[in-house]
Amino acid sequence: MEIREIIESGLLETYVMGVATDEEAEQVLSYQKKYAEVRTALHQIELDMESFAQRNAIEPPAGMLERIEDHIHEIQLRENRSLRKPITIDIPDDEPREKSNPYIEVESQDSHMRIHKAWRWVFAAVFVLGKVFLGFAIYYYLENRQAKEQIQELKMEIKQHPIR
Repeated sequence: MEIREIIESGLLETYVMGVATDEEAEQVLSYQKKYAEVRTALHQIELDMESFAQRNAIEPPAGMLERIEDHIHEIQLRENRSLRKPITIDIPDDEPREKSNPYIEVESQDSHMRIHKAWRWVFAAVFVLGKVFLGFAIYYYLENRQAKEQIQELKMEIKQHPIR
């Protein structure tokens, strides 16, 4: 392959944009080592793309840097809290645990969350109602389909025996 063909093939642009396959990237790196013209063209493409990006850059909204820093700070605080050992409280055996702590402890890798036990019944009710509504939907769908079939049969019968 001729050097001019390599430069004009678009391979260097895909490499600079980061969308080249591993095989294409290896080709570009080998061409870059072999040919000074490819190195120069590659450098020029990088400069052109950098200037294009700077010309078309959009100014971020005011206060965006502070919001990002605050968000990062919150994440760091959450991670620090999750690394700490959870506090355990000894409850005497004569006291039932459910009455002393009305929350269900839910843990995940990212955070710690408490859910009130009363919500358990709400979730169960929503689940059961969902199944009931699904049953009704299937029932009425089948009824509707059967009614349409009967209407089609009646239409065919009317067409065969018209009223005179």
